[in-house]
Amino acid sequence: MDATTDISDGYPRKEEVTFTTDFRRFFLRGLAALLPTLITLWLLIKVWDFLWESLGKHLIYAIKLIWLTMGERGILLPVPAGYIQRALSEDRLSIRILGVTLAVIAVYIVGLLVGNLIGRTFWKVGENAVMKVPIIRAIYPAVKQVTDFILAERKQFATSRVVAVMPHEQGIWSIGLITGSGMKSLSDATGEEMMNVFLPNSPAAFSGYVLVVPKKNIVELPMTVEEAMRLFVSGGVISPPEIKQIAADKAENLTSSDAA
Repeated sequence: MDATTDISDGYPRKEEVTFTTDFRRFFLRGLAALLPTLITLWLLIKVWDFLWESLGKHLIYAIKLIWLTMGERGILLPVPAGYIQRALSEDRLSIRILGVTLAVIAVYIVGLLVGNLIGRTFWKVGENAVMKVPIIRAIYPAVKQVTDFILAERKQFATSRVVAVMPHEQGIWSIGLITGSGMKSLSDATGEEMMNVFLPNSPAAFSGYVLVVPKKNIVELPMTVEEAMRLFVSGGVISPPEIKQIAADKAENLTSSDAA
């Protein structure tokens, strides 16, 4: 006999709600409501700390050094080093805000310089010089590939299309992005037009592997690249609106058929 059925009258009993069950249910609801905000704040704090530790405090130190040097040379009014240290103390919130603001401006200026031909040429020369250091040569290329992918401009993905391919077995599909035409030598050898398809991993969508697939075996999907990336990162939990609508229609049809 079912444990939820009363022995005397045969009617089902309501499951007894304990404090533990009630607490867990409402705690999970509160966590689901607060977690996106908390994660967003955590990421912003990490970005703040990164800008301050990597650039901001060094820029503040450079200002201190310049101020002291110019005072000693008579360019500015001479002031004691202790006064400069107190005026630009790193413990003050206003100085940290100044340092982070200067870091943001410095990053913008670097981007502005690298965005033109001359600046890009000098940057490449600097990269080539750094790449001659053995340890850096082993780490820098991999880090650069990841950051270039994550921070790439949207226009670089404008020509990408979301597609489905069958890389392993018939009937099992994988979702990927077309990144370009396949190698001409391979297309000539097979007699078919080939396409490069990048299959991201989940949830680390910035990594994955590349397939060279015949164009005829590719199915283009009505999704944007942003929707596909959300799908990859969430492990399929966050679906495009079209897929959600199809699921809702199926649920409505099942409800209608059960009612009939």
